[in-house]
Amino acid sequence: MSAACRTPQRLNRTRSRSRRRAALATAGAAVAALVLSACSSGGTSGGSGNTNFITGKDGIATVKKGERAAAPDLSGPTIDGKQLDVAAYKGKVVVINVWGSWCPPCRAEASNFVKVAQDTAGKGVQFVGINTRDTSTQPARAFEKQYGVPYPSLYDPTGKLMLRFKQGTLNPQAIPSTLVIDRDGKIAARTLQALSEDKLRAMLAPVLAEK
Repeated sequence: MSAACRTPQRLNRTRSRSRRRAALATAGAAVAALVLSACSSGGTSGGSGNTNFITGKDGIATVKKGERAAAPDLSGPTIDGKQLDVAAYKGKVVVINVWGSWCPPCRAEASNFVKVAQDTAGKGVQFVGINTRDTSTQPARAFEKQYGVPYPSLYDPTGKLMLRFKQGTLNPQAIPSTLVIDRDGKIAARTLQALSEDKLRAMLAPVLAEK
């Protein structure tokens, strides 16, 4: 093959590598943005577009029932090596807690989540964790054993599940973050702070009372 024929192939390979590098850089920057907000005690309450939600003085943002966005696909392996799809809990109120074993506010709120999860299990409430930025499942499993966590946690070390939430919705922007998903699979409430037992119950109660 002549040099003239080989040159376009080299150019195509170079462009392809450049596009791949650009895509990886974009994804890395998005994950880095979440890392920068990790273990914060709060955050802003919106992205671009029409947010449709109101953040109260308690730091809990809520959306009226007819204006809620659907939760994204939250499925994959758990820290125990099983498979979980949050969509399977449709018909229940689902509490999503984003946490890491390395995160002091996550440790501070852990016993509160365990208590409320146990108290509401018979009332149609399912708790699910999203464990993020733990480089292996071992510290995450040790965390759950230490606090007696009775519910499953998806393993999301790079924050990919968090990035599935659309901007302008009640998306998790900090670690810890907590979201309440209504019985129709839509995001009803969110907070970007560690929660006391009372605040967690107050966040959950209005959605649980819906018919």
